[in-house]
Amino acid sequence: MSGEIKRYGVGARMSEAVAYNGILWLAGQVGNPGDSVADQTKQCLAEVDRILAGAGIDKTRILSAQIWLADMASFAEMNAVWDQWVPQGHTPARATGEAKLAAPEYKVEVIVTAALL
Repeated sequence: MSGEIKRYGVGARMSEAVAYNGILWLAGQVGNPGDSVADQTKQCLAEVDRILAGAGIDKTRILSAQIWLADMASFAEMNAVWDQWVPQGHTPARATGEAKLAAPEYKVEVIVTAALL
């Protein structure tokens, strides 16, 4: 795959994921606006699973994750979902921060990078 750029879910503004040189970068995933932090986190992670599967890999290949929360007060609620989803022994490097997301109804955004090789 070296040298070739492959795009998944190409849209007018962005792609769902881009692969290059054995690395897959996913666009930020969000859940249904207005749902709870737990529900939005579940939806984000389900989308991550779907996109990874489309590239022929799974969450054990995730190298790093960035999680943006609209309010850090929801950190424990998000982590409760994350901890059930992330495969033990394959936990990625991770950072979580607070950010103003694209719309006030979004409470969580998850961005991951994964290894294809």
